Amino acid sequence: MNIALIMIGKTDSKNIETIVEDYLRRINYYTRFEPIVIPDLKNARNLTEEEQKRRESELILKQIGESDYVVLLDERGIQMRSVEFAAWLQKRMNSGIKRLCFVIGGPYGFSQELYDRANSMLSLSKMTFSHQIIRAIFAEQLYRGFTILNNEPYHHE
Repeated sequence: MNIALIMIGKTDSKNIETIVEDYLRRINYYTRFEPIVIPDLKNARNLTEEEQKRRESELILKQIGESDYVVLLDERGIQMRSVEFAAWLQKRMNSGIKRLCFVIGGPYGFSQELYDRANSMLSLSKMTFSHQIIRAIFAEQLYRGFTILNNEPYHHE
């Protein structure tokens, strides 16, 4: 199974970028992990929140195939402990899904069209994080999930 992480905009933090790249290398040991960065919208300040969400979602949908399993990282999604997430991940791998797409939206979230296309929503916390820092948090959790599945000593419980 291939995993894609679709994100809106480049991060303006070299520290976050370095952390994500580190976990990218680690995750690629287990499966093909592809970060897809969609450029920020031009003149976004002149758009309403709804218009910005709609345009960003259109760009995200262009990156998603018909048979892809799509998971929105959204504060209204289900929450899991790391061990539960690893088990969830294992179920997706066993189901024959060829490509699992996790999506981090822009600062205002997703359009209804993208919510309708999603197969699942996952929340990493009840707290709100910037759409930039969540990249590092999610990459670490994905790596942690694979180490749990492989009984490696990264996760302690």
